[in-house]
Parts: sequence; structure tokens; C-alpha cells
Amino acid sequence: MFKNAFCTNSICTPSRANIITGQYSQTNGVLDLHIPLKVERQYLPIEMKKLGYQTAVIGKWHLKKIPENFDYYNILPGQGKYFDPVLTEIGETNDVDIPRYGGRIETIKGRKHKGHSSDVITDLSLEWLKNKRDKSKPFLLLHHFKAPHAGFDSALRYDSYLENEFIPEPASLYDNKNNGSIATKGVDNSLIDTIGSSVGRRHYKRRQIYKGNREAAKKMTDKEYKSTVYQNYLKRYLRCVKGVDDNIKRLLDYLEKTGELDNTVVIYTGDQGFMLGEHDYIDKRWMYEESLRMPFLVRYPKLIQAGSASEAIVNNVDYAPTILDLAGGKTPEYMQGESFKYVLANKGKEPKGWKQSTYYRYWMHMYSHFNPAHFGIRTKRYKLIFFYGLHYNKKKKNNDGLPKFQTPAAWEFYDLKNDPEELDNKYADPKYSKIIQKLKAELKEQRKQYNEEDQKYPHLQEVISTHWND
Repeated sequence: MFKNAFCTNSICTPSRANIITGQYSQTNGVLDLHIPLKVERQYLPIEMKKLGYQTAVIGKWHLKKIPENFDYYNILPGQGKYFDPVLTEIGETNDVDIPRYGGRIETIKGRKHKGHSSDVITDLSLEWLKNKRDKSKPFLLLHHFKAPHAGFDSALRYDSYLENEFIPEPASLYDNKNNGSIATKGVDNSLIDTIGSSVGRRHYKRRQIYKGNREAAKKMTDKEYKSTVYQNYLKRYLRCVKGVDDNIKRLLDYLEKTGELDNTVVIYTGDQGFMLGEHDYIDKRWMYEESLRMPFLVRYPKLIQAGSASEAIVNNVDYAPTILDLAGGKTPEYMQGESFKYVLANKGKEPKGWKQSTYYRYWMHMYSHFNPAHFGIRTKRYKLIFFYGLHYNKKKKNNDGLPKFQTPAAWEFYDLKNDPEELDNKYADPKYSKIIQKLKAELKEQRKQYNEEDQKYPHLQEVISTHWND
């Protein structure tokens, strides 16, 4: 188990591009949800096939272009649906109509499958493992659930799961103390109802909906309303995750039954973390811990000691190099990540010279969940974030057609040893000034090293330069 596994861009499409390419966003070109990963940059399957592996991806793909560098694919269109999903299989000739945004209907090649997506995707992976792969070759299977993407629809068999349980509520759901800055709240809290989607009533547009009697809801205090909505939100989420857990067991049971489990590297991860009410935020995108962190578990008893854990800092750009290393290959020069096979093989111990910090960048300024654009650096103890508050596309508009407005630029700094829940922004505390200057220098160096200096975006460079020494 990796206790310090992080994403470098906490949103689906860019994070998946980081994983597949072993590159940071400005290098692989996928900055946000709307930019496709070029076919020729589907590097992981390309490199694995060179090593003699048969490759497959089943379930959510979300990188726009067909994954044609895989030997086999059966993927959801876009996000796909939770129930009775349509999937497109390699060689598919059947036409099917699917709804798109704004009521538009699109005809694609695909087939509808009956049931919940977590069950369906697992059925398809098991079918590939049993009957469609070349069993004379080693394989790379990317098994991608849709769950638990927002919406959190679960199979009907989980409807009563946790029904009578009270889910513990984070204190910051009600009192965010000194978290944030003018970048996340506005001057004199003028943007408190605008930035960051909420659980309760705070956000003017993007908040959780009360599932019940509307008249009764009007009589609730803000705290009563928030608690009621939170309990519903978390139970839906956990029911959805329960379906993921149970279906992973189906895959592991099959590998164990066929005698392949101990000879298979099994990696469990996601494309980012998720805010579940902390700071009264939902969704991901933030550089705050719950969003920045990724689950990362690896099972391979031939190399890894069961029950071992590591404090080593890794991020999703390192995943492809590590997989290639485990398969007997080397990290290509074009990949920016590093293999952490040594950490796996040595009970979590870091090799000499291993990274002591990780870089992060969120690009989609004030989109969907109303998060300002920002970047930063995180070490094992400290976190420094710069909210520059401007979209990389100067002509970008909001959903209502108005130009995206610039939000205030500001720095945030957290001492995670003394403040693990990030409730006290210490950027202005003189006690930390030397540490902050050191982190700024390291952040500047990483931006240069990882090709993240915004050469194509001089308007961003201007904001960053103006506020660097604030």
C-alpha cells in the first residue's frame, strides 16, 4: 500500500492520459476533459506489446480517441451509463443510438448490455480472460469501472446497505476554519457562494439536492439540512463502491481458481481522489488532500511482501514506467515518470535519490464544479498551492455564454504534520517564510523540468510572474 500516491491533475481525462503516457499534461497535450489523447500517444499498450504482452482495456476509457493500440477493447462511450450501458467492442458493426448533452442523439457502433455497469464490465473482463485472450502470452488488462463517478447509482441489491447507519461527518463540513484564501473565498468572502461546489446550501448553483419533502427541507436549519443531505450522499457513494469491491473479488476469485493469481501483478488504483464533504466541497479537482491522493495497492507475492506499506512519494506519471519495469522493460526516454519497482521489492524502502515532492496542476478554471485554476507542490510534510485563477484559453466562456471571469490570485501553505486536515493556511506566518521560499524554488524547478512553464500561454505567465513574490 502506498500512503503517498498522488495524481498530477485531479480530473478524469487528464489523469488517465498521465497514466497511459507517463507524461505530465503539457507534454502529452491533455490539459482538460475536452482534449483527446492522440492515438500515437497511447504509449503504455504500445510499449507492452513490444515486450510480448497481449493488451486489453475494458470499461471506462474516456480519452476520446478509440484505443486502437490495444489488441482488444470494449469501452463505454464517454462516461457511459450506470444501468444497461452501451459498450463498443473492437470490430463492432452494430449501430446504436445514445443520448448526448442537450438532448442530442448520436449513433455509434456498440451494443447495450443488461444490468449495472460494474457487473457488466466485470462480466466482459471475465469473458476476455476466459475465452478471448491468447493464453500463450502474458497479458495487460486495464479493467476500468465507471463507478464511483458522481451520480453514484448502485445495483438494486445494495439499496438497503448502510440504511440504518450514521456516517461520521467531517468537522470541516460545518466549520472550515482558516482553510483557503481570497482565491477560494473572494475578498471579504465575496465569492463564498460561487467557488467550489457544496454539500449544503452555500453554493448558488452546484450543490447536493435534498431527497425528500421539500416543505420539510425549508424548515430545516442549515446544519440540519447539510447533515441530512450528507448522509444520503455518502450512503449512495458507499453503495456504489460496495459494487466495485464485490466485482474485484470476482476477478481475483477467477485468477485464483485458474492458478494465475500469484503469477499476476494486480494493481488497484483510480484516476484521482474525491472530496466527500471535507471543507463543504464535493467532487475532485482541488489540490487538497482528499482530491489529490490516489488509492494505490499492488499484489504480487513473488516480489512484494504481503501487508507492506510505503511512505515513498509516487504519482500517476510513474505508473506506466513501473508497469513496464515489472514486465521486464525499461522506461522510454520520452516518459517523464520513474519506475518504483525498487520500492515494491524492498518492503516500501525508497531508493537513494528518490523524489521527495510531487507536482500538481488543475487547468479547468471555474468549470462545472467552479474550481479556480491552480498548481502546487507537496512534500511529505508541506503543501504549497498557487491559485492563479485564469483559464488557459482567453476566449473560454461559461455555460451561460459569458466569458470566464478571473478569480483572485493567492497562495496557500499547509503544515500537514501539525494540520493534516488543512484547516489553517499558514502562508502569512513568518515562522514558515524560509520553508515557503525553498518550496517556491523547488516548484519553479519542477515546472521547468516537467515542461509546465506555460510557454503557449503568456497571459498565465504574466499572472504567475506578477504574484510570485506576494
